[in-house]
Amino acid sequence: MKKLQLLLNQLESYIPDFEKTNTHISESSVGWHTEHSLLVLYAVINQLKKSNPDDYKWRFNFKRFLVQTLLKKIPRGRGKAPKSVQPADEITQAHLINKLEIVRNSVSELALLKSKNYFTHPYFGDLDLKTAIHFLELHTKHHLKIIEDILRD
Repeated sequence: MKKLQLLLNQLESYIPDFEKTNTHISESSVGWHTEHSLLVLYAVINQLKKSNPDDYKWRFNFKRFLVQTLLKKIPRGRGKAPKSVQPADEITQAHLINKLEIVRNSVSELALLKSKNYFTHPYFGDLDLKTAIHFLELHTKHHLKIIEDILRD
């Protein structure tokens, strides 16, 4: 959980730049990437909390193995965010700060879950708690890197 909290601190540091864009890097703004990351964190944690650990069954998934074990990063431009985690058109600094606090509270609740609580990813299948946290770290780092590239150029 500490890594996720540190990543949230990094996201927070970019909130003042939420309106900045660089179409050479991404069609979306810093704010879009920030809110998307927060929406994913919140949605995954909610699924983990609602899941029944008794229903979890591990299955090998090549895409998950490739991304989480071999590449150790999410490749750019390969996936499309589901509508449920796509930010609304209007993104404000106040909205991002509010969403960040909600997600911080959700992250702290991860410590209360069982190891077999799980979340179903559209490409990677069922991820138990440890694997889901690893996915959230990779996903958040992926968008932080995009944000840094937008701001660098």
